Amino acid sequence: MKTVLPIILGAAVYAFGLLYFIIPNQLMEGGVTGVTVLLNYAFAIPPALSTLILNIPLFLLGLKILGGRQMIYTGVGIGALTFFLWLFEKGINRGWITPFKTEHDYILASLYAGVTLGAGLGIVFRFGGTTGGSDIVARICNRKFGWSMGQIILGIDIVIIGASLFFIPRERILYTLVAVFISSKVIDFIQEGAYAAKAFTIISDHAPAIADKITAEMDRGVTLIPAIGAYSKQAKHMAYCVVARHEIRRLNEIVKSIDPRAFVIINDVHDVLGEGFKET
Repeated sequence: MKTVLPIILGAAVYAFGLLYFIIPNQLMEGGVTGVTVLLNYAFAIPPALSTLILNIPLFLLGLKILGGRQMIYTGVGIGALTFFLWLFEKGINRGWITPFKTEHDYILASLYAGVTLGAGLGIVFRFGGTTGGSDIVARICNRKFGWSMGQIILGIDIVIIGASLFFIPRERILYTLVAVFISSKVIDFIQEGAYAAKAFTIISDHAPAIADKITAEMDRGVTLIPAIGAYSKQAKHMAYCVVARHEIRRLNEIVKSIDPRAFVIINDVHDVLGEGFKET
């Protein structure tokens, strides 16, 4: 349930963004969801119905080729997305939910659509699920032909968004690209983790002493890694340590107090699991 419930939550957020921001403002979306949006624009077919009809054969094909283990959470995502599309559509039709529809400020609609869709998909992806559609096609083509999943999904998105030119104004396509860009950034943010830290790699002849002082004064774990200087051919140690943002200055001071000539590399860390950070 720790996996299934977040996937259901993510599907709910995604469905809400689709019906609250995308469709009322005649924007677009990629993948099979984009096909459901096109069908709604062209023939007024409910998104929940078209999502279910399009995904059932893809799911069965994926089940046959990829196996049941890989498709369990995909099935959960497809079912949850279909249900919440139906639920929110019913709420809109009965007047319980008023969609965000604008005649002028489409950039605002694009930004909020990107954030909402990205948040929903990010949660689904973080817990190992998908909402079906082009992801299943990409997995099958990758398994059968060795094609890149990213390139397959990109190709499908280009075809679908290109086809939307027959149904919506060109400027809405440009606003759609803004929403897609924001969505991708939000997905990455959620998958990599909202918590940001810094990783220090310290190369010094006094690395053990630096490590001892970091441990004593900052209560942070340090790993000593054996290394050999390529120029000097001398054996030495590298100290590796991860700290929170507010501890960067203090760690730099400790390093300089012991070895002002130490070579220090600082990298961004997007998610940290373990003692002193987020528990696994």
